Amino acid sequence: MRLGVDIGGTKIELVVLDANGGEHLRRRTTYASREYGAALDLLAAEIAAAERECERCSIGIGMPGFVDPHTGLVENAFNTPYNQRPLKADLERILNKETRFANDANCFALSEAVDGAARGARVVFGAILGTGAGGGLVCGGRVIEGRHGTAGEWGHVPLPWMTPDEFPGPRCTCGRLGCIEQFVSGPAKNRERDEIGEEAAMARYVDRLARAFAMMINILDPDVIVVGGGMSKHDEIYTQVPPLLGRHTYHREPRTPIVRALHGDASGVRGAAMLWPV
Repeated sequence: MRLGVDIGGTKIELVVLDANGGEHLRRRTTYASREYGAALDLLAAEIAAAERECERCSIGIGMPGFVDPHTGLVENAFNTPYNQRPLKADLERILNKETRFANDANCFALSEAVDGAARGARVVFGAILGTGAGGGLVCGGRVIEGRHGTAGEWGHVPLPWMTPDEFPGPRCTCGRLGCIEQFVSGPAKNRERDEIGEEAAMARYVDRLARAFAMMINILDPDVIVVGGGMSKHDEIYTQVPPLLGRHTYHREPRTPIVRALHGDASGVRGAAMLWPV
């Protein structure tokens, strides 16, 4: 049995999967306190309660940001109670067992690669287009984290092929100007909608998303791009973006499929459980 946890800014979601990917338990709770000690105790208690119901499980945890492999501290998980804290070490001490951590976008990509919309694909890029723009990489059924744990963070590189009126771009939450996140997230699209209307805003959005995806195709050349998050509900991503890719890709006629996530919002927590293979 594999237990997965998806940590967010206001909630903790858990799922327990069997070897075939079947769900035996799903639970969601919100923080009563955002103080680190209380939030840590809540997380440990929720995991322990789930284990009592489903027998002892492996434990995988997905969350924003990453655990720095050098310091052991959680980094860039600004909206959670765990940022800049030794969450992995503290949780393992309380539970007395090993846990595996990964960025939530990596968990999303892993879930879709194992038994979702990208099932059977060797190289998968997962893009979460919601409040922000997250990215995750999976190759051969394994998450690619990189030296610092930040692989796939496409949302925090500049929007490629900026036009003069786009440059230098809005200030991002990371402190830099012109990040992809500030052009292809849900709030970014809605800002444009309020200024120029829905139709014109969507036309700008798909053009910018095509440039951002083309950059990833040039670098990674994935077998498939899987899209999740609130913006994934827009059909234009799958009908209008693919014809625009060839304007920017090194390959003149890119055939990279862009598909909607099969498991939707459940992909993150399922992928966390899958950090432990069957």
